[in-house]
Amino acid sequence: MDPIEALAGGTMEVRLAAAPREVDAAQALRFRVFYTEGGAQASAETAALERDSDAFDAVCDHLLVIDRSRGDDPRDNIVGTYRLMRREHAEKVGRFYTAAEYDISRILALPGPILELGRSCTDPAYRTRSTMQLLWQGIAAYVFAHDIGMMFGCASMGGTDPEALALELSYLHHFHRAPEDFRPRALPHLYTEMNRREKEAVSPKTALNALPPLIKGYLRLGGFVGDGAVVDDQFNTTDVCVMVKTDLVTDKYFRHYDRTARG
Repeated sequence: MDPIEALAGGTMEVRLAAAPREVDAAQALRFRVFYTEGGAQASAETAALERDSDAFDAVCDHLLVIDRSRGDDPRDNIVGTYRLMRREHAEKVGRFYTAAEYDISRILALPGPILELGRSCTDPAYRTRSTMQLLWQGIAAYVFAHDIGMMFGCASMGGTDPEALALELSYLHHFHRAPEDFRPRALPHLYTEMNRREKEAVSPKTALNALPPLIKGYLRLGGFVGDGAVVDDQFNTTDVCVMVKTDLVTDKYFRHYDRTARG
């Protein structure tokens, strides 16, 4: 992924992991964010290793934000990460991660390359606009390098009480539900109703402000959500399935890389 290697700003850069030790450092960052900070329930092995890892990590690409001012050791300088999983990656392990929570058969039926986004996190000291811009610049470069037509994945809201998230879930249901031809649906045994408030009772501005930055970012890129939420007790979150059709994206990073790709 040569296009990503050139993306830098000051002491910061974004690129794909180039060595196993960098993937290991990304997994350590994920553990700190998801388990130590976020309160996810760790198995004995996960707690002992202090790594968030699964079978998908070995076949995916791992996007990294690196602060070179923190030295050369990945354990110190990797401050953000995103896991990128294309159709050919999923074929190696038999499925996409999202398929454990959603019926994504309509997405799988779409022609052309698709990309699952997952395991996004940043170090608490780097939760800034500039860090997110770097991550999205990296994703934009990756999308254009691989001619991705659809991006999707599970995005999380903190907490496992859907009623406490009624405003946010209802807003997503009424204002951002995906077209039926590619709309995923939460698996029957996991399905949690998102339509918890009448549309007229939902203030879009209030609801949008209450959403996590990551989900707001997807919506700004023209994103949609699937049918039904999923409560993830292990990670102490409530998940929604988010999709972004890249031909609808108007964000400046995607426009920039489109111009670059066209010369």
